[in-house]
Amino acid sequence: MRRQTRIDIRRYSAGQGPGRGPYDSTLVPVVLAKWLITTAAVFAAAYMIENIEVSGFLSALVAAAAIGLLNLFFRPVLLILTLPINVMSLGLFTFIINALMLKIASVLTPGFLVVGFWSTVFGSIIISLVSWILNTLLADIQRPGPGSGPGSGPGRGRGSGPGTGSGPGSDDHIDLEKRGDRWE
Repeated sequence: MRRQTRIDIRRYSAGQGPGRGPYDSTLVPVVLAKWLITTAAVFAAAYMIENIEVSGFLSALVAAAAIGLLNLFFRPVLLILTLPINVMSLGLFTFIINALMLKIASVLTPGFLVVGFWSTVFGSIIISLVSWILNTLLADIQRPGPGSGPGSGPGRGRGSGPGTGSGPGSDDHIDLEKRGDRWE
């Protein structure tokens, strides 16, 4: 069985290797989109739960930033520290950790108020669900289907032909074939 792969030389020459590099030009728009998604999730939680209040868009934006930063820095540490409890509760203690992050964000953010334990727990669940749904939609938009890259269009398949930039005479790809246990 022969497997074939392509290596894009331009990525290696830019120091990025296979996949996306740390300085990809799409990083900032994706971070901004996820920030707006979390902001929308905060608004959804405030709309659905009586004891969660947001005074305006700026407060929701700051609350989303606080939630994001808390989830980035403190949530992994808390998950590791509470691993035995989390395992014994079959992962349900994660909801308590998410609620704690939401409560801390409400303390840090003026204009964002969360009152009560169950409001905090249900608010964190709603924020998680809305963020998950919207991030899934964002990922589907970012991940184009097969044949939608450069050089693709009507009448162009996956083969190498003139104009596709991936033929035998092309300088931007190397074709490798697996023969036995080595690549040639």
